[in-house]
Amino acid sequence: MNKMIKTKFIAIGLSIFALAGLFSTNSYSFIDESEVETITEQEKTVVAKEVVEPVNLTDNDFDKSISKGVTLVDFWATWCGHCRRQAPIIKEVAVSFGDKATIGKLDVDKNRQTASEYHVRSIPTIIVFKDGKVVERLVGLQTKQILIDVVNRYL
Repeated sequence: MNKMIKTKFIAIGLSIFALAGLFSTNSYSFIDESEVETITEQEKTVVAKEVVEPVNLTDNDFDKSISKGVTLVDFWATWCGHCRRQAPIIKEVAVSFGDKATIGKLDVDKNRQTASEYHVRSIPTIIVFKDGKVVERLVGLQTKQILIDVVNRYL
């Protein structure tokens, strides 16, 4: 019992010590002022990039969305583990291209007609369209660089 009480006191003491460190202010700093500005600029860039999102496509707007320019579409489902791993990569690709190409996502469970029309049997499936025509199809989890290279091929 004594050992358990000592352990609790040590844990409480360490917690108080950690909290005191969070709220303390001291004049000693090991960060150069120029580094602080760099970090701030990087944070601003990250916030600006987060605004770009892949377009959520549906059966109703799919044909119109792919009709002009280069469009990469991620065919996915909420229950698919590889699709969930692909999602942040698709977002990064959308950020990379901005308005040069359309990067979209289509939930195959909610949009069965389009998934069937393009013979999507496995997910994730990524199809690249140029002016409404299929130009490339990738099945399975893909890296950011592969997706960027594929889209650049058709820009």
